[in-house]
Amino acid sequence: MRKLIESTFVSLDGIIDDTRPSTASRAEPQHWGQPYWDADHNGYAGKLLTSADAMLLGRVTYEGFAEAWSVRSGPDADMFNELPKYVASRTLTETTWKNSTLIKGDVAEEVARLKEQPGKNIMKWGTGELDRTLVEHGLVGEFHFWYFPVVVGAGKHLFEGPASTPPT
Repeated sequence: MRKLIESTFVSLDGIIDDTRPSTASRAEPQHWGQPYWDADHNGYAGKLLTSADAMLLGRVTYEGFAEAWSVRSGPDADMFNELPKYVASRTLTETTWKNSTLIKGDVAEEVARLKEQPGKNIMKWGTGELDRTLVEHGLVGEFHFWYFPVVVGAGKHLFEGPASTPPT
């Protein structure tokens, strides 16, 4: 069975996405993590990428990645663009980035089906609503948290809401 790996940026105060109204100083993860990104981070991200042969993306991450990566070239960009991409969205009606497929129907069932197929890991970057579904259905095999020495102050946490009690 393939493993689904979740990789996400996290601030010291547990924020994964700043949801305050957009401002010039908005503290989105790609901005607050960037000053700390170095060759070690690049190497680790590369290892994660080469361990996978598919990506699972929510709509927001898909749109950001498609905009950023589809216009790049070079070994890393070529690998990123060539990988099959499965996109979970309730609002998109089509995908335009190379090798992207919109998941139709029950996302949990489709992801479980993808995990049953032969192949390498499935990488999921970015964190949002999709993660609740994946966690609720026990579909995430590993979490890779990239903690950055930044206190954002407000925004979305990876897991919000009341804690659940495991079944007895």
